[in-house]
Amino acid sequence: MDTNSNPCRVLIADDHPGFRDAVRRMLEAEASFTVVGQASQGAEAAQKARQLKPDVLLLDLAMPSRSGIDALRDLASSPSPIRTIVLTAAIDRFQLVKALQLGAYGVVLKDSATEVLSDAIRGVMSGHYWVAREMVDGLIEALRSVVSAGSRSPQKKFGLTERELGIVETVVAGYSNRDIASRFSISQQTVKHHLSSIFDKLGVSSRLEVAVFAINHGLVKRQ
Repeated sequence: MDTNSNPCRVLIADDHPGFRDAVRRMLEAEASFTVVGQASQGAEAAQKARQLKPDVLLLDLAMPSRSGIDALRDLASSPSPIRTIVLTAAIDRFQLVKALQLGAYGVVLKDSATEVLSDAIRGVMSGHYWVAREMVDGLIEALRSVVSAGSRSPQKKFGLTERELGIVETVVAGYSNRDIASRFSISQQTVKHHLSSIFDKLGVSSRLEVAVFAINHGLVKRQ
């Protein structure tokens, strides 16, 4: 995120006033962020997101009067792009995958929010997905359970070749570089070359980001 540009406009949605206030004070201590509003319920979060059009929505998954997942569903058809970072107190892998499928760009554990939230916001504003390191392996496993590798009909290919699309499917399916090389009868160095090309074309920087991007943009077909 360009720190010389206008401050990133943030909406905080969480049902605990003390947590909201702590996040607000932390963000407003930096000139690159401004908090434009707060919400304490899922329905209110969706309403204020449409009204205030923030750059980033910090969204608690566990809120009364429609959950964070419900709020994400409500905002899925919104014409204004809002990059959402979901906040959670515990790792529920399948719930987090659902949030990512519904368009969330990041996942931050509440107990680490003060250490990583600023970086997470900058990351998603740069177009990247942000997922805490301790969640990565579990999310890959959960992604594998909701995807039928090998059956796809992508509406948009993002400049990927047929071979690269095939490799994206294997990444989502959890294949290692060695497994991918064996499947396509190519060298592991060629696999690395293809992955580098895929990263560049999709604007991502990790295998997890490839998997999430593929799910969100229909590059592989969900079960």
